[in-house]
Amino acid sequence: MTRSTFVIATGFVLLWNSGFIGAEYGLPYAGPFTLLFWRYLALTFIIFFYLLARKRFRWVGWKVAATNMLIGFLAHGLWLACVLLAMDYEVPVGIVALIVALQPLATGALSGLVTGERTNLFQWLGLILGFLGVAITVSFRMDFESYTSVFGYLIPLVSVIGITTASLIQRRMEIKNKPHKLPIDLTLFYQSLATALALALPAIFIERLSTQWTPEFIYAMVWLILAVSLGAYGMMWLLIERIDATRVASLFYLGPPVTMFMAWVAFGDKVQTMDIAGLSIVFVGILLSNLTKTSVEK
Repeated sequence: MTRSTFVIATGFVLLWNSGFIGAEYGLPYAGPFTLLFWRYLALTFIIFFYLLARKRFRWVGWKVAATNMLIGFLAHGLWLACVLLAMDYEVPVGIVALIVALQPLATGALSGLVTGERTNLFQWLGLILGFLGVAITVSFRMDFESYTSVFGYLIPLVSVIGITTASLIQRRMEIKNKPHKLPIDLTLFYQSLATALALALPAIFIERLSTQWTPEFIYAMVWLILAVSLGAYGMMWLLIERIDATRVASLFYLGPPVTMFMAWVAFGDKVQTMDIAGLSIVFVGILLSNLTKTSVEK
């Protein structure tokens, strides 16, 4: 990994996981769907006017637009809606991040079929260890006798499916040099537009767009839009261009400790003993999953 790639990866991890904290700040003032709708509606207009000012806006045709909008719905709408629903069911933000960290296992299992990239033995061992670390922590947190608890802890698994599918589609486009690939700013426009349109229905008909426009909510929205939606997602796609899908996905394993630390600072969330045990196993999984084929051969 080059120095520039390392800097991008570090920035991605910090900004990406700050989104959990920003969402926690915003949820008391709007429902999950409404919060996401306002966020992506504003983001769509920001990128649209930016593209107009730079004379970069263009209609790319239905085929290309549909592919990028599908990626946007999966990577933004489905992923975040399930994350926020879990948080709305009072699942701690650090644990939500830990469940979402299952993505590398799914990405590693499907990467060979979708992109043709091989996953070496150490990567598989690392991914499996990461899964075990997540499973241990969640099993000690979940109340198996409560339907709402089980639902709250399981709904982030849909997020895993969404972001994994989006990452693999994007990576396949990079490898095959498909014409569906667009510049990052134009890509984010179509992705955010698809997300806003998809979330409009539940935000309007389920939550009635109920929003308390307090300073705290506005501050949270500004951070989520600029730092997370623009900064973190842009860095993620840059990383996908530079390194294979499995190694990009393995960065999600860094999310739980970073998010738990942020949640402790922001909300005083306590870290339990089994959280530390699970995180330790996940950390070993990260080290193994990032061993390349070259290092194995040496």
